[in-house]
Amino acid sequence: MLISTVLLEVAGLANIGSAFGAAIAAIAAAFGIGRIGSTAMEAIARQPEAAGDIRTNMIISAALIEGVSLFAVVVCLMARG
Repeated sequence: MLISTVLLEVAGLANIGSAFGAAIAAIAAAFGIGRIGSTAMEAIARQPEAAGDIRTNMIISAALIEGVSLFAVVVCLMARG
């Protein structure tokens, strides 16, 4: 009886931890993509002739961050069991 109660409590903590980890991954990705957009706009304002290259690099970086954050969210949800 005691063992089953402890296991249920651990499973509940795992669910809370995985949800917390997924939330942190999503917030970190949003912060990173926002930071990329901000610095890209500053760079384009300083050198308008390089706007195409800066935009391309910004999109590639945002896609990589988005991929890593999606992977982190999936791992957190899989750890939930």
